[in-house]
Amino acid sequence: MSAPDGIGASVKRKEDKRFLLGRGQYTDDITLPNQSYCAFVRSHHAHARIVSIGKKAALAAPGVIAVLTGEDVAADQLGGLPCGWLVKSKDGSNMVEPPHPALAQGKVRHVGDPVAMVIADTRAQAKEAAALVEVEYEALPAAGHISEAIAPGAPLVHDDAKGNVCFDWHIGDPAATDAQFAKAAKVVTIELTNNRLIPNAMEPRSANGWYDSANDQYTLYTTSQNPHVIRLLMGAFTLHVPDHKLRVIAPDVGGGFGSKIYHYAEELLTVWASRRVGRPVKWTAERNEAFMSDAHGRDHMTAAELALDAKGKFLGLRVHTLANMGGYLSTFGPAIPTYLYATLLSGPYVIPAIYAEVKAIFTHTVPVDAYRGAGRPEAAYLLERLVDKAARELGIDRVEIRRQNFIKPDQFPYQTPVALQYDVGDYHATLDLALQAIDYAGFDKRRAEAKARGKLRGIGMSTYIEACGIAPSAIAGALGARAGLYEVGTVRVHPTGGVSVFTGSHSHGQGHETTFAQLVTEKLGVPIDQVEVIHGDTGRIPFGMGTYGSRSAAVGGTAIVKAIDKIVDKGKKIAAHLLEANVADVEFKDGKFQVVGTDRAKAFAEIAFAAYVPHNYPIETVEPGLEETAFYDPKNFTFPGGTHLVEVEIDPDTGVTQVVDVAIADDVGTIINPMIVDGQAHGGLAQGIGQALLEECLYDKDGQLLTASFLNYCMPRAADLPMFKVGNHATACTHNPIGVKGVGEVGAIGVPPAVINAVIDALAPLGVTHIDMPATPEKVWRAIQAARH
Repeated sequence: MSAPDGIGASVKRKEDKRFLLGRGQYTDDITLPNQSYCAFVRSHHAHARIVSIGKKAALAAPGVIAVLTGEDVAADQLGGLPCGWLVKSKDGSNMVEPPHPALAQGKVRHVGDPVAMVIADTRAQAKEAAALVEVEYEALPAAGHISEAIAPGAPLVHDDAKGNVCFDWHIGDPAATDAQFAKAAKVVTIELTNNRLIPNAMEPRSANGWYDSANDQYTLYTTSQNPHVIRLLMGAFTLHVPDHKLRVIAPDVGGGFGSKIYHYAEELLTVWASRRVGRPVKWTAERNEAFMSDAHGRDHMTAAELALDAKGKFLGLRVHTLANMGGYLSTFGPAIPTYLYATLLSGPYVIPAIYAEVKAIFTHTVPVDAYRGAGRPEAAYLLERLVDKAARELGIDRVEIRRQNFIKPDQFPYQTPVALQYDVGDYHATLDLALQAIDYAGFDKRRAEAKARGKLRGIGMSTYIEACGIAPSAIAGALGARAGLYEVGTVRVHPTGGVSVFTGSHSHGQGHETTFAQLVTEKLGVPIDQVEVIHGDTGRIPFGMGTYGSRSAAVGGTAIVKAIDKIVDKGKKIAAHLLEANVADVEFKDGKFQVVGTDRAKAFAEIAFAAYVPHNYPIETVEPGLEETAFYDPKNFTFPGGTHLVEVEIDPDTGVTQVVDVAIADDVGTIINPMIVDGQAHGGLAQGIGQALLEECLYDKDGQLLTASFLNYCMPRAADLPMFKVGNHATACTHNPIGVKGVGEVGAIGVPPAVINAVIDALAPLGVTHIDMPATPEKVWRAIQAARH
């Protein structure tokens, strides 16, 4: 019998009470004794040589404690910000990996590159003094777009990156792919861009560094998704201190979406500056500062070809992608357009041969890294746009071309031509569920009704797959990962039966304090209000890898379950002694240890008490206490998938596109908390619709950031979104004991191509066959005018 608050229960989030009461504690809320503050002087040039930095006026300003520059960083021999993933080019050479100083040294390479930091008694004093720092620059030519960066004679971002190429990578069998294309009856081509995005988490990044000279200990409070990884990178590469001397605490974090995975300069600099000035140093980004300093996402230019036979069967796929790396390599930037993108190009389809080439290009822009979905949305967008175009050109129904090319349930496990092996799925079931939810059969009637009102109505779909819980560590390491990809969980049972869970995963909006507690309730029968979940503090939790890539339940949750299994095994030994039975005859069920076939039993709380008060105890064979730790390194990715359907209406006079209906059916494996799963889907859908219709980070050709605030970077609001119809059809993951796959990114992956396919479907009667994201009113209006004239 499942526990009432266990797996499958829509338990309200335990953590929400403190947030609703305004009692959450975020990094900026933490003010330490003798706190000081810092502000950064950032370059307003995309590319320039630093001639001189004048500190005199700033140092004379009220409250100023210090002004530090790249020269000080170099003098103290701080390391540059490291890259956590090495990618090799197709000729076997390593990627170009230029240094990334925490404060610019010699040159700046993007607008927002930090040049100096000013430390003062108050935040206002630091900001005012930063405006007094006099930096003389020698402006240099810049390349703000991929197209400018690869042009002959383009200014180099780094001298050792010839042609601004970081790496030229490939995957797949080109000869096999050529052979499939040779027998194709039809080849469909497409060229598209995946627009650059700025993450814009609700909470801006913040860091508060403190050096305790009495104990030679460093503490960093930071807005991080993975505090142990930050400690590892700081200790080994940037600050150069032993791990036990550095404590990293990520308290409540207000959203991340990937942008808070990375080791940023401000984290290193606040801790280092604290050592220099003898006081804690805090920094919190202002929103316009975040626009030019948080890692951006997406930014691909791609040309692709799909080979088909006369009946619409997929034969082969060729992909050529240019991926923007920005001015420096971010922590995991090289992995996103390679192992998290091109390996997903088979989608949910049988495609016998695939060959993909990815060139990573440096530009004079903010570094690019993971953003919700991280490579998977780029792959799904490309493939689903291409499949829709193939259906139109061959005159095949969009649903049927997908059905006939789906991997069938009896074909699993399925080995793709691009390295991944999918374990399980049922893409027909999620397609049918979504079609029913949106009343696909009744669309023509709705289109006619919209036409009568002067509107253009369209319906679009995407059938996608993603990979979550990147693993295993050994294979990832062979592919260039410079860290492990396991997770850890410690389960501590207290003498009276309450439970504390210590997890290496980190929650920044996902609801871990609830879902992980539900796992304990399910497995041990402990009431959910007697379970606490602790995360985010390297001084309290074992070494774990954090949260990203929808890995928390599949990897972090499994580690917790494995630790619980050890608790149960130990409890059986204690119970067997107390009940005078053989261990093999004791079972644990419904919160009790019971001798099979009898009524002799001990409650879980009784066993916990005995473990800590071992008066009658198998002391010769079992240690006192009831606490266990487990590490879990997955055997494979998990593979969520599903179908997303979108209906839009377009005003042909203004180009305004309204999303009028969204129905999705996902397979995220076992669902621990349906309400939280729905919430994760809703958030991802909002972000995906934002990318498709509204959001775009723009630089001019000289590298000036044109969308530097919410005045010109448009975010989705509630009024832009309809009520979502969210459905699920679960096939349990075969290689973790929970059966969970992951849900955090599905909305941002599946919905963008569905939105754009819907826009094109609405405009198709006018002759419009292509539009790039975001489909802004101006872009749609211009497409309509071009088609009419």
